[in-house]
Amino acid sequence: MRKRAPVIFTISLGIIDFFMAGLAFYIGYQLRLRSDYENILPFSNYVGMTLVHVISILIIFFFYRLYHRQRSLSYVDQFYAIFGAASVGTIMAIAFISFFFKNQLDYPRLMMVYVWILTILFTSLGRAVQSRLQRSLQARDWGEENLLIVGTGEVGRIVMQKILRSPELGYRVVGFVDDSPKVKAIQDIPVLGNTDQLPELIKDNNIKEVIIAMPEASHQETLQIVSKCDRGKVAIKVFPDVFQIMAKEVTIGDLGGLPLLTVRDTAMRGWQLTVKRVIDIAGSAVGLIFLSPVMMLLAVLIKLESAGPVFFTQERMGLDGRRFMMLKFRSMRQDAEIQTGPIWTSANDDRRTRLGTYLRSFSIDELPQLINVIVGDMSLVGPRPERPVFVEQFKETIPRYMDRHREKAGITGWAQINGLRGDTSIIERTKYDLWYTENWSLALDFRIIIRTFLQIFNDRNAY
Repeated sequence: MRKRAPVIFTISLGIIDFFMAGLAFYIGYQLRLRSDYENILPFSNYVGMTLVHVISILIIFFFYRLYHRQRSLSYVDQFYAIFGAASVGTIMAIAFISFFFKNQLDYPRLMMVYVWILTILFTSLGRAVQSRLQRSLQARDWGEENLLIVGTGEVGRIVMQKILRSPELGYRVVGFVDDSPKVKAIQDIPVLGNTDQLPELIKDNNIKEVIIAMPEASHQETLQIVSKCDRGKVAIKVFPDVFQIMAKEVTIGDLGGLPLLTVRDTAMRGWQLTVKRVIDIAGSAVGLIFLSPVMMLLAVLIKLESAGPVFFTQERMGLDGRRFMMLKFRSMRQDAEIQTGPIWTSANDDRRTRLGTYLRSFSIDELPQLINVIVGDMSLVGPRPERPVFVEQFKETIPRYMDRHREKAGITGWAQINGLRGDTSIIERTKYDLWYTENWSLALDFRIIIRTFLQIFNDRNAY
């Protein structure tokens, strides 16, 4: 059963979608029946329509790759995928129903709307329950697949740590592969050999997936590693370098017949800036109005617990490298950096006050930054602003680091909801920030805001 878990998970998804789509059609029929009892036939007459609807949904879900194994898809991302697939599936079902039941049976328009909305909600709910159960079983070694990590550098270690902290992903790291290993093991996970030995290692260890965690490698080196993995017929994933992240919006042009790659200008312009600013003002204003009683209570508690101001102001660098004073509720002693100077907060930082520990754990200390958003120094969503002293260090060592300052700094961001906050790799955080600037959309901002709220009570790097 454990070995067949991936197949069981996929079949269970199909069964859940089948019943949820059918239930959505039945409930939609009942809702329409309540509003127009006299002109609606018994449900037995609509069984054929129900089957057409369900089959259409299953077919579209298949072509949307919703039956492929997704190890780390968030509930928000899953809902977006289901929304699109269910919408197309419902339109397809209406087309087939109109063809097969023409002049035989009426498909009321209001009922179509009910069925469409309920299909999205019910299939999302069913898949959320199945996903939670699947992750629980994967954390208990159900459907566990052996994994090799190519590269023992910083990125390889980050990938390993992510997998070890997320047993629900269903991976077991068998070992590392590196052409010039400086160590024989990393946290008891052995370095098994070099890349020339990949075909044998894949076969001997029953490897199902290989992650190439060497963004510093040349394209030729990466292709050679991939070709060696192909012999083992395994899934291959490559950790991208900075150019690969920014190359999503690359177009091919020419200079007098000489081919050139043109990278998209990442900065938002015109109506995009206007719309984002309107959303920032509206969102922060609503937040300040509704949260003002809580913020006043916190101000009193901070003042009672320790000497010092309620707010902590710190210089940060934002849009176009401009400096501004970022507001936070004070969560540390007033003299926190007198002995240490500018340093990052650590998980067990003894400079925090008792109340401050809770404020930082749930990111409540960030609430005053809504004021920064109102005055225009920050946005609700964007790359997190960094202190100038650290920016001066990072821009010398991290490619394109200053490009993240082409967008307004945010209270939350793409890197933060993916676990890159606190004392985590600034290199990887920068890559996520660059991806955000390259792929910005209003829908992406809303996804980030929703996921931020969902992670408030489950963020291991909030300290």
